[in-house]
Amino acid sequence: MNVTGKLKVKCDTQKVSEKFSKRDFVLSTDLATPYPQHVSFQVTGDKCALLDKFNEGDELTVQFNLRGREWNGPQGIKYFNTLEAWRIDKVSDGVPVQNAPSNNVGTNNGADFDDLPF
Repeated sequence: MNVTGKLKVKCDTQKVSEKFSKRDFVLSTDLATPYPQHVSFQVTGDKCALLDKFNEGDELTVQFNLRGREWNGPQGIKYFNTLEAWRIDKVSDGVPVQNAPSNNVGTNNGADFDDLPF
């Protein structure tokens, strides 16, 4: 899935554990309507660096996966969703510009990208 909007908030990277880090950001969409949407995304691990080259206010296209999980807590079962970004491109004149990072994180080098682990 993908969405285009303006980068509203870019948070710092949070180190959750020795092996896991995450970084949140907010993309504003539907800005031409009376009800703009402010959508929260997350990048994890080495993809946290994808946001370094972008500034708040930049128009971006974000490709992401929808993740969901179940948590059984003291008050019962709850469900949580995460929009996990895996590629971020800056938009120039309405067309996504592919910015190739030096270590190719978030790019597929022209091949079809498949995020499945098998």
